[in-house]
Amino acid sequence: MTKDATGQNWRPKTRAVRSGTNRSQFQETSEAMFVTSGYAYESAEQAERRFKDEEAGFIYSRFGNPTVAMFEERMAALEGAPAARATATGMAAVTATMLCHLNKGDHVVSAKALFGSCRFIIDNVLPRYGIETTLVDGPDLHQWADAVRPNTKALFLETPANPTLEIIDLKAVADIAHNAGARLIVDNVFATPILQRPREFGADITVYSATKHIDGQGRCLGGVILCDEDFLTDYLHTFLRNTGPALSPFNAWVLVKALETLDLRVREHCRSAVEVADFLAKQPQIEKVVYPHREDHPQYKLAKAQMELGGNVVTFEVNGGKEAAFRFENALSLIDISNNLGDAKSLITHPATTTHSRLTPEARSELGITDSMVRLSVGLEDTRDICEDLAAAIATI
Repeated sequence: MTKDATGQNWRPKTRAVRSGTNRSQFQETSEAMFVTSGYAYESAEQAERRFKDEEAGFIYSRFGNPTVAMFEERMAALEGAPAARATATGMAAVTATMLCHLNKGDHVVSAKALFGSCRFIIDNVLPRYGIETTLVDGPDLHQWADAVRPNTKALFLETPANPTLEIIDLKAVADIAHNAGARLIVDNVFATPILQRPREFGADITVYSATKHIDGQGRCLGGVILCDEDFLTDYLHTFLRNTGPALSPFNAWVLVKALETLDLRVREHCRSAVEVADFLAKQPQIEKVVYPHREDHPQYKLAKAQMELGGNVVTFEVNGGKEAAFRFENALSLIDISNNLGDAKSLITHPATTTHSRLTPEARSELGITDSMVRLSVGLEDTRDICEDLAAAIATI
């Protein structure tokens, strides 16, 4: 239990509903949507003070907006972070976090197992600016320690990883980062702040694609960065203000309202995912099932220690390679083929030809992303209907 800015001691479920609320003079019970690009000042002197950061207040919605601020404050309270800044997408959050503080000659150590676009940032974008990068096997702590150099400024990972559900020891990697004078940046999208709060294990910065579970209904794009006040003041604030990856007030309003049910939705997702994973593990046509809170997961104990529940994503392999995987996906009638995840609707994708298609075959093989692998985001439908749909599709393999 932490102390909210209002002075009340609120638990996480309550913070997700109440924190950051900023009511107008009308005292509305549902958060207001401030659809405006600009703001008027009482005087020229007030405008000057605001631009000098001598007076709090809004200037321009690229810099800040009341509805966006509510989302940021609520996310900060839920995560237990001093500060939060919203962005237009999850990838904007990742990119801004990196570029706002890294300079030519700096070095980043990253886990190999990342979402495809995150790997693109590490492999292609950062080197263009003279920022050196090293990839390591995330679970191997010796590789993290050995990769650190005097110019290492950041360590980056996601856990569970997309799509392999690889688990990385957050506290151990945070210690390695801090011993080197570097920051640990964690993409926590698969776990959500309901199941795992990386700051509790020593992470310095957490990033989310709010498009996923935070919205949870496939309606809008969004991202958010959680950090310390020093990082915000010294690096992030000015970068976001001048580069403009701003979240729209409408999307912020959607995300604020979605946070009210995030805890309920995520827990139900997880309950269903356990049932679906157990069902798939019993099917002879399924070669392998990966789920963090199944005892056959290679890092089961670590997953249990870091994550309250196992998440809503189940990864598995079907017999017969790409052809069988495609036949299986095409035979589904309830579950949609889509590369999104964290939605109320169950979604399935073939990572080798979608989210990770830009990686070389060698890189995919190294990560264990085979042509037989599919990634299932278990939704909120009745699990009996989900399993019946899967069974009918499995019969076509």
